[in-house]
Amino acid sequence: MARKPQVCVLGSAEPGSKAYELAGQAGALLARAGITLVSGCGSPATRHAAQSAVDAGGLVVSIIPSGTMPAVDWPATVVIPCGMGDARNLLMALAGDACLVIGGRAGTISEVCLAWLHHRPLLPLTGCGGWSDGLLQNPPDERANSPILPWHSVDTLQSQLTSLGLVRI
Repeated sequence: MARKPQVCVLGSAEPGSKAYELAGQAGALLARAGITLVSGCGSPATRHAAQSAVDAGGLVVSIIPSGTMPAVDWPATVVIPCGMGDARNLLMALAGDACLVIGGRAGTISEVCLAWLHHRPLLPLTGCGGWSDGLLQNPPDERANSPILPWHSVDTLQSQLTSLGLVRI
């Protein structure tokens, strides 16, 4: 049996926002498509995506910066406490066949730049505000290391994942 595709979910958005709701829908979509969701589950949006994937029967790997296990209700199938603090961002950038980017702050920018340097496709959520909104127009640098495939709905996200070969029709 071959490994399942993996998609990292990076970013942040607050409960009640459109980005937060789309994060949950994206998590469920990844689970239904048989894609392993990788997340730190540290922001409300990434935790919501992970919980939605778990609720939909998907596999969720959570790489957390601390060196201790989280509470038993942590939304993940597998938890990896790396004890590396912010250096964990490299693990997050490398752990996916692609990186889904939702909103975001400084930590997200770090993860996106590392994913870019390592040629991981980026899937930024657009139309909801936050850092991911401008990623297509403002990539990390001029090298065009990887595709930037924006999405604004789960239908668009599914199409982008299909174009990358991560979802089989």
